Amino acid sequence: MSSTAILEETLIKRSQQKKRTSPLNYKERVFVLTKTRLTYYEGRPEKKFKKGSVDLQRVRCVEIVKNGGMVIPCQNKYPFQVVYDSNTLYIFAPSNESRSVWVQNMKEEIRNNPLILAKFHPQFWQEGGWLCCGQAEKLAPGCEEYNLFGDISRKPLPALPSEESMTRRPAPPVPPTQETPQDAKPEEEVVIALYDFAGTESQDLALHSGEEYVIVEKCDVNWYRARNKYGEEGYIPSNYVTPKEPDNLEQFIWYCKNVNRNKAEEQLRNEDTEGGFMVRDSSTAGTYTVSVYTKSLGIGGVSIRHYRIKETQDPKLFYLSEKHQFSTIPEVIEYHKHNAAGLVARLRYPVNSQSKAAPSTAGFSYEKWEINPSELTFMKELGSGQFSVVRLGKWRGQHKVAIKAIREGAMLEEDFIEEAKVMMSLSHPRLVQLYGVCTQQSPTYLVTEFMELGCLLNYVRQRRHTFSPQDLLSICHDVSQGMRYLEEKRFIHRDLAARNCLVSDSHVVKVSDFGMTRYVLDDQYISSSGAKFPVKWSPPEVFNFCKYSSKSDIWSFGVLMWEVFTEGKMPFEHNPNHEVVKMVTQGTRLNRPKKAAPHIYSIMQLCWQERPEERPSFEQISVMITDELEADGHAS
Repeated sequence: MSSTAILEETLIKRSQQKKRTSPLNYKERVFVLTKTRLTYYEGRPEKKFKKGSVDLQRVRCVEIVKNGGMVIPCQNKYPFQVVYDSNTLYIFAPSNESRSVWVQNMKEEIRNNPLILAKFHPQFWQEGGWLCCGQAEKLAPGCEEYNLFGDISRKPLPALPSEESMTRRPAPPVPPTQETPQDAKPEEEVVIALYDFAGTESQDLALHSGEEYVIVEKCDVNWYRARNKYGEEGYIPSNYVTPKEPDNLEQFIWYCKNVNRNKAEEQLRNEDTEGGFMVRDSSTAGTYTVSVYTKSLGIGGVSIRHYRIKETQDPKLFYLSEKHQFSTIPEVIEYHKHNAAGLVARLRYPVNSQSKAAPSTAGFSYEKWEINPSELTFMKELGSGQFSVVRLGKWRGQHKVAIKAIREGAMLEEDFIEEAKVMMSLSHPRLVQLYGVCTQQSPTYLVTEFMELGCLLNYVRQRRHTFSPQDLLSICHDVSQGMRYLEEKRFIHRDLAARNCLVSDSHVVKVSDFGMTRYVLDDQYISSSGAKFPVKWSPPEVFNFCKYSSKSDIWSFGVLMWEVFTEGKMPFEHNPNHEVVKMVTQGTRLNRPKKAAPHIYSIMQLCWQERPEERPSFEQISVMITDELEADGHAS
């Protein structure tokens, strides 16, 4: 009798393992409710593979979830929750009627359980907090009275505790049950390697591009512990793998993340192959564009066309040609590999920079931030700055790195070393990666990613008159993406300028030296009255009150845009610092560069609003620039 199904339906389950929510975290499962347990399966009802199970005796609450205006990124829009032990299982039903049936039936089965919640959380736990009450602890007490019976006509809600009872010492928590059912194991998360990773330490696990691995533990945002098909375990960089999900595009060679229109055209021209193509993110979040290269337009008729992948609603289908619609984007691409069907050419050859260079890792291995100086080989000097001399070098004779030797007495080294540990955890394709430090000798060394083409200021000066306005805007786009990431991490740069950005051999621009100026001991560099202080990149609240924020970085970004569009000119080049302070305070701003169209100059002007709160965020700036890059001939 206990194994007889009370309810059986295909519902959607949200992953319990991932901190952030995205469409990839939502999976269709066949749910079966019996008198003793709730079980969910993968596959069709007639051919099911068991993925997980919850003993109903462990369930402490079953209730609908109010989404509080949150967008639910799956087709089922009616969520309910099953709280058991210290876990919350979120399930999404296709209709309100379906949800009500599941909630009422499960409440009926758990009504005699010994551990029922007095209060529950009526909204989701999402990205580190309860949306209903704002508590940041996942096991925080509930904030709304829980009604076990659901239908208040059957039994009234329990009375609220009196003021007297609320002043008494609360009863000690009931110890957790010792019984751990064997079949309640969480789903294993499987990932696919995007790049080869040899590993640098014995604790690491080698990755081979295209192979599958099981995530054992997410140690932090940058490093996971994983297991390969042979049962071997070790640490892997999180940005080298992607979840194995049917609708995750990252596992396909033709998908190019973080590639804008201008860079797509540049890569396709460099490849110069008929039918070369890539799929990239569109300017509208969550949508995609196919960029295609063809020579078949007559003599010298090279062309690159951009096609937005469109989608229908109910049912959700994707297409490039309206006559040929498919349930997934990979199916669309596979069809057009064999049929142009309205495109300028068949999708013959995937073009992807992923195959050329793997991304940087946050440190050489998990929690390895102290580097042995004997493992460094010093090569030619690359340059020098306010606080360091920079040399090209190699780590363990094979990894090219930049080595910054901190000048003696130039920095508050002890404070900086602590900050360096935080900076190492910052990892983004548009930030110069800090790999580690050498602190056991003098001078202290910082070991960072090596950028072959040097600083952005020299890069644009040396190539003056070779850039199109789109090329220059693409450079600004790179910087805005790096700064957007720092803004999200609440990390302030304090000295953003073209001289503090670097360029890779593939012409990608990355932000460098973020946060360093806090530790410089040079009075002239710290004081706005000194000649070295970057007054010409600073807003009034910085040179008047030393008040730094992400909004002061926004002002500096506007000046960096001006540097890029003038191809390396000095801002206010004929005015000394004290004059610039007076001019900017009185409302004077840098003039529009010749290569900057009025609507591009208007972005710079937004960055230079006198009141910090009136300046946009880097998220808004990044979106504006992306829209401008896509606006030059909208996707078909």
